[in-house]
Amino acid sequence: MGNKKQNFARFGVATKGLVYFLIGGLTAFGAFGLGGQKSGSGNALDFISQQIFGKVLLIITAVGLIGYVFWRWYQVFFDPKDMGSDFKAIVKRVSYFISGAFYGFLAFSALKQVMGSSSEGGGNSFLVKMLDYKAIAITIGLALLGKAIYEFYQAYSGEFREEVDEAGLSEKAKHLVINAAKVGFTARGIVIAIMSFLMFRTVFSSSSEKVDKTEAFGFLQNEFGSLVMGIIAIGLIAYGVFMMIKAKYSSLSID
Repeated sequence: MGNKKQNFARFGVATKGLVYFLIGGLTAFGAFGLGGQKSGSGNALDFISQQIFGKVLLIITAVGLIGYVFWRWYQVFFDPKDMGSDFKAIVKRVSYFISGAFYGFLAFSALKQVMGSSSEGGGNSFLVKMLDYKAIAITIGLALLGKAIYEFYQAYSGEFREEVDEAGLSEKAKHLVINAAKVGFTARGIVIAIMSFLMFRTVFSSSSEKVDKTEAFGFLQNEFGSLVMGIIAIGLIAYGVFMMIKAKYSSLSID
């Protein structure tokens, strides 16, 4: 049973990596005039649905995302790494729960597309609906800001290196993976920080602006140009690759 849970969790982490790989790839292609477009999770699902056997691929993607939800919520409720119950551990477990909830919404969105409904941006459409409730929207904005700070911490504290060391890679491969992780966490932190800014701007301007990765990329393009947007998008590709490597090699602590 342990191996089945491990494999399900690994499939989930790899699926998250694939989603980020597609988000970064489609956006980078758009930035450099190669036929893509600014993309978020919903666009990644749309891309999958347009491939041969698109509905089958969407079902597989939804199952993978549910595997990621399982892994995150297993960490929340069973604490396999013995994080304890101090403030830092509680913050981590709350963030894991929110992460699981987001990818649960995204899995639901994928299944809706299988049944013929639009993806509507996956879990991000949930954020848009929450803008009707200012206190909740502010809370989400603060949560996004906290997540962005944590991504930068992940990039430069070296906390993720333990997972790389577990992989048993050669020194050259390990160096490449570490650099990919740093770039990936940094790019993700930038995108999430912009989403936090857009959330606060929407709340305090009483507008109905959409808040998702697509809008974050649009902000980057408008303020800093397509080249910067493309570089950040490539960073998300690196993050996706890191997640896939993590899924294959590192311990996910599922007992």
